Amino acid sequence: MTHPQTAAVDLQLVGLDHSESVFNDDMSDLDSYPSKDRAVLWESSDDVNSDYRLTYQSLPQEGVRAGKFYHFRWTSHTVYPGVTSSIYLYLPHGAEEAESVNLMVCLDGLYYVDEQCRATTVLDNLVHAGEIPLTVGLFHNPGETGPGYPVYGGTTNRAVEYDTVNGDFARFLAEELFPVIRTKVRLTDDPKGRVICGHSSGGAGAFTAAFHRPDVFGNVISHCGSFINILGANNLPSMVRRAPRKPIRVWHQTGQRDVDIIFGNIPIANHDLDAALKYRRYDSMFVFGTGGHTLRHAGEAFPETLKWIFRDQIEDK
Repeated sequence: MTHPQTAAVDLQLVGLDHSESVFNDDMSDLDSYPSKDRAVLWESSDDVNSDYRLTYQSLPQEGVRAGKFYHFRWTSHTVYPGVTSSIYLYLPHGAEEAESVNLMVCLDGLYYVDEQCRATTVLDNLVHAGEIPLTVGLFHNPGETGPGYPVYGGTTNRAVEYDTVNGDFARFLAEELFPVIRTKVRLTDDPKGRVICGHSSGGAGAFTAAFHRPDVFGNVISHCGSFINILGANNLPSMVRRAPRKPIRVWHQTGQRDVDIIFGNIPIANHDLDAALKYRRYDSMFVFGTGGHTLRHAGEAFPETLKWIFRDQIEDK
């Protein structure tokens, strides 16, 4: 039975202005951070000296039609009762008429729409070129009210949604937001046609969602994933080793200048996860670069990452 909120949701067409796509996670008051973490995060999140640049597949191409970008507000009624989020849905050209579409979910969604990644343009170009299946994008921004972060503070629900190591967030997506997507397109029922993606806490959240619910997501992309002890994600490598191998494909990335903070060291944590995935013989790829805690490396690699994720769904040309 369709929830009344799904039937009443107001999907508004909005402009796709990368320069204005910014989400405020309410963690900007660095005074609450340990002094060492303030310095590390400030330097690593800037990353202006990065050598990574967007490729042509992340930039608008002549003859490639842009899709439709919808915005809607959503108040959780099941998993996070009363918590409201700002959600965006991107439908590449032709998605509404297709018999079935794949799905890419991006956590901290507006960061992925912004200039460092330009995820919607990547979808347009790769779909147009036939290099990935027709894939729609759901861009989730964290709940706007919550307990904030341990030590760091804040007032959002981001840590609860992304850093908690259980299946709650995957259930939230599947039970609350997937029905909204289905009001616009015919979403595939095959987990191999769905990828969940995120940066930092979002990277940990993406992996957690697929690991706990491989029936919902068959693929993971993690950028600078926070597999550290914010709310227990440091346990994920051990959980991977001890559990039977899940039917998920994993691409993850970090860099030499990623952060070492009170919760843990993100480069070390990603190496630990890589070793665990290899131990259990997962279909995985780990890319270790030179960058910091940003999407610069992620953005350069994003087109090739999506092609790698969906590589067995495209016929060889």
